[in-house]
This record gives sequence, structure tokens and C-alpha cells, in this order.
Amino acid sequence: MDTIILADWLSVRLDRTADEPAYRQMLELMQQAILTGQLAPGTKLPSSRMLAIDLGVARNTVLHVYEQLTAEGYVSSATGSGTYVADTAPRDAIASRAKPGEAKTPRALSRRGERLVEQAGVSPKQWGAFMPGVPDVAEFPARTWSRLQAKLWKRASPDLLTYAPGGGYRPLRRALSDYLRVARSVKCQPDQIIITTGIHQSIDLAVRLLTDFGDRAWVEEPCYWGVRSVLQSSGLTLAPVPVDEEGLNPSARDMAEPPRIALVTPSHQYPLGMVMSLARRRALLEFARQHKVWIIEDDYDSEFRYGSRPLSSLQGLDDAGQVIYVGSLGKMLYPGLRMGYMVVPEELVETFRIGVAELYREGQLMQQAVLTEFILDGHLTSHVRRMRGLYGERRELLIRAIHAHFGDTLAVRGDEAGLHFVLELPPSADDRAISADALAAGVVTRPLVNYYMNRDEALRGLMLGYACVPNADIAPMFAKLANVIERALAPVAVAQA
Repeated sequence: MDTIILADWLSVRLDRTADEPAYRQMLELMQQAILTGQLAPGTKLPSSRMLAIDLGVARNTVLHVYEQLTAEGYVSSATGSGTYVADTAPRDAIASRAKPGEAKTPRALSRRGERLVEQAGVSPKQWGAFMPGVPDVAEFPARTWSRLQAKLWKRASPDLLTYAPGGGYRPLRRALSDYLRVARSVKCQPDQIIITTGIHQSIDLAVRLLTDFGDRAWVEEPCYWGVRSVLQSSGLTLAPVPVDEEGLNPSARDMAEPPRIALVTPSHQYPLGMVMSLARRRALLEFARQHKVWIIEDDYDSEFRYGSRPLSSLQGLDDAGQVIYVGSLGKMLYPGLRMGYMVVPEELVETFRIGVAELYREGQLMQQAVLTEFILDGHLTSHVRRMRGLYGERRELLIRAIHAHFGDTLAVRGDEAGLHFVLELPPSADDRAISADALAAGVVTRPLVNYYMNRDEALRGLMLGYACVPNADIAPMFAKLANVIERALAPVAVAQA
């Protein structure tokens, strides 16, 4: 571009009516011209006075543009000789310049990165009928939380505005230890609690500190895809262990090769919903003691149990210090809080304190302080009690809707606790296709097959969450889903006839 026509080139591109100032527009236009070669290296720019006159702008505007271009290395200037476009092309031979029109080679992911993306289960929609595992955030006592938060901000201590000490805010750890001892029969002292951003981070921390690349890990078959992704991304060798009506059911072959860790959901198996029997719990703990296996107990939603009291934790039966108990406050309160906790054996306390501080540089102390007040004032207990009643009503409404459309032909399983259950489908059904068609119709479901590592032996079904669906919406939204299911199963019924 000849500098004689630079003013004309800028003039037709400047938007005099835009909110963005002329200085910013000129700067961006000239930067792009230099980067694309329209203003070639060595080109002398017109004087600030001349360019200002030609553009009809203040000289200070042009001076600011030239100063910024100089500061960022786009141009160079010397007193008495003028301002020239700098040579900004990469000088490293490895960073060769692409030719015009030449396609860029995409940057390849690592193998574990590719696996993570290919097997990702995260949904583009995180709310509404029938998203599993999501509480009704509209029912969260926001005014109470806001009042407690405002009180703390009025007298905000510098200690609450810095990085969190190893393990988290001590008053919160004390409040959680009291709560867990009563509500979940967890054996712990405040120092054994490590505050995290949720179950994913808790498990990631445990894996980083207790395993090496290639170590063997037992996971339930089926299991939560998010946890499976954390383990696989850490380079562990996953060994899927089947579950039956009593929970984890390792074979002799499984036990012949003890894992480094075993991840289980004993109080409400995810996703199928069964409870691990006491005999299986004791057998697993004894196996772990004999073979030095770390057990990670994922207790993600056991507060919500219908028709009976919440079950005691596996950790409460552990006398050998082999269980690491992890939980989340997201399902009790709201997922965006991003706060969880882990209870570690006493011998690991200092290690985990150092680990969480070194790897993640934890903060959120103000939120931790608000949560402490929320718990100590009794709001957590009353909120959980109220939501347990509400979720129980919605569970019943959804089961009635299912029976109204399908009678007893499609079974419901895992409905005794939690925020979801499984609607079983015939073995020949394509639950992934049904889930995709349901999403197109505005209904969110999860295909059960996605939770299996060995999909050839997977049960077929849909995970249906009811917690975040208003009572009045459950029947009409399930009617939409029922239409999708009926269309999908019609060819199956014809073939069987």
C-alpha cells in the first residue's frame, strides 16, 4: 500500500458514527494492514500532522496511534527520519510463513486428549426436563444466602480475600465434620476434611497423589462418565467391574489382579441406583486392607432418599484407613457453587493439604465462610429436608406419567434415592438414537449405554432426572418423550409380533 493513499484507505474504513473511538479503529486497521503485508516492512508512514489533516481528525489522535504501534513493535521511529513499518515476520525457521490460500495443518491432540473429546458425555443443555443429576436451583434460598454474604462483606477480613490455606476454611471444615458424622456416619475430625471445587477435583487430587501412570483402577460397570474421564486422562488403566443388585461384584479374575484404587458409589450406584449390600461392603474393605487398595467412595446424592433414612457411608465401616470419602454441595444447594469436600485418612492429611494448595491454588474463602454461616444457622438441614419432600413428589409424578403411557411394559429402576432414575428399554432399542430424537423435541435424557465401557453388554435405557422439573411440567414433558419412545419402539414391537 503506497503511503500516499493510506489516508484514503483509512478514511473509507473509519466509521464516524460508531461508539468505538477513532483512535481504536485506526489502531486496529493499521495493525491488520501491517500483519497482512498491505503495509510492507520498511514503508515510511506519513507524518502525524499530514495524516491528521487528510483524515480530518485531531493530531493527538494520530500521535496516540503511532505511539501505540511503536510500543507494540509494529513500527519504529527515529527523530528526524520518520516512522517506518517494522519487519514483524517470524524469524524462526520452524515457524514458516503460510502461503496465501494454503490450508493450515490442524494441531494434533494427544491420544488421551482425543479419547477425552471422543468419549465426552457433557450435555449442551444443563437444565430442564429431564436432565439427570441437577437440583432445582430456583428453589435455593437465595435471599438467605445473600443476607449472610452481605453481612460478611461488610466486615470483610483480608484473610477471606486471599488464597485458601491448605484444606480450606477451618470453620467450614469443622461444620462439615459435625454434619457428616450425624447425616452420613462418617468418622472424621475437621483436619481430615479437604475443601475442593467438587467431586471431579477431589478424585483428580487423589489420583495424582496416590497413583502412577499405568496403575490399575477398578470402576463400576456402568459408571459416571465424568469420573471415568478423570481417571483415563490421568493415564490409569481402567478395569470395569460389573455391578448386580448388591452392588460391585468383582470376579475371581478381577481380584487376582488387585488395583491401586477402586472407585465406588455404594450408597446409590451411579447410574443404576442399587445399594451395595453390607456383605459386599465388608468384603471390599477386607480386600482393600489385604492388598493395600485405596477406595474412593463417591457419595454424590445420598441425602435425597425416599421412604427411608439416608444410608451410612462405607467410610464409617473402615477401620484400616483405606477409604477416601468424597462429596459435593452442588446437588444439595446449586451446582454453580462449585464446592465439594473429601475426607482423607489421618496419615494423608498433610499430603493432601500440600497437594491441593500446590496444584490448584485454592480460593473462594468468602464463599466458604458464607456456607459456614448457612450450615451453622441450620439452613442447610432445613433446605435439604424441604427439597427431599419436593423431589419425592416429582419422582412420584414422573412414575405415574410413565405408567399412564406404558403401564408395566417399561420398568423403572433406581428410584429409591437421588435426583434421577432409569427407564429401562428393550435390549434391541437404540437408546442413543432415542435420546438424540428426544433432545430435538426439547427433552433432555441420557442414554444408559453411554455409561458402559463394554457397550456390547450394556443394558438399554434412559436416565431421567426429575428434580429440576416443575410439578406442572412433568406430565406434558413426558408425553413428548413418550411419543419419541413409541415411534422408536414401534418397529421392535412389529418384529416381535
